[in-house]
Amino acid sequence: MNQIKAISRKRKTKDPCLVCFLHKERCICKSTPTLTLQTKITLIIHARELKRTTNTGRLAIKALTNSEMRIRGKDRETLDLTELLTPNYRTFLFYPSDNAIELDHKLVNESSLPIQLIVPDGNWRQASKVHYRHHELQDIPRVKISTPNTAELHMRAETTVAGMATLEAIARALGIIEGEQIKETLMKFYQEKLEGTLIGRGHLK
Repeated sequence: MNQIKAISRKRKTKDPCLVCFLHKERCICKSTPTLTLQTKITLIIHARELKRTTNTGRLAIKALTNSEMRIRGKDRETLDLTELLTPNYRTFLFYPSDNAIELDHKLVNESSLPIQLIVPDGNWRQASKVHYRHHELQDIPRVKISTPNTAELHMRAETTVAGMATLEAIARALGIIEGEQIKETLMKFYQEKLEGTLIGRGHLK
């Protein structure tokens, strides 16, 4: 089994960019790609996750023009996701539940309709609640990517060998759906965030 390393925190970032959460001298916002795709990413993020400096899901939404973010766990309000279930898309919940099927080219090519991926974002406990608390999604097929993540360093500690940051997961998914060039563009953006975080924590100079 691959050893999964997380980046330990040595100090809190002072005067961070309010978008990428890196120190303003290392801000990567100017490097944000602009990608207009057929595929729609809908990020379902927990309100507490918005404050975490290691969050990468928001960066994905910044880069993808045909995407949006919905916030759950805010002021105890119930988030209704029914309107996301539109016939204009083939909608999948990107979550590795027991009944999830592999997101691969065969699945993508089963229909000419564009795909919408609903992506839970947060820690494992927060993300899992999207899976069973939103009954409007109970009939939506679950999809996953089960290929092991062989990266030596991760933004956070992962619980499985396939675990990855949200931006990493979205990049891999879009690589399958939209092509390798899209994956490479988003992974390059993720690496900038990862390296900036490593520098901020004293792991790189």
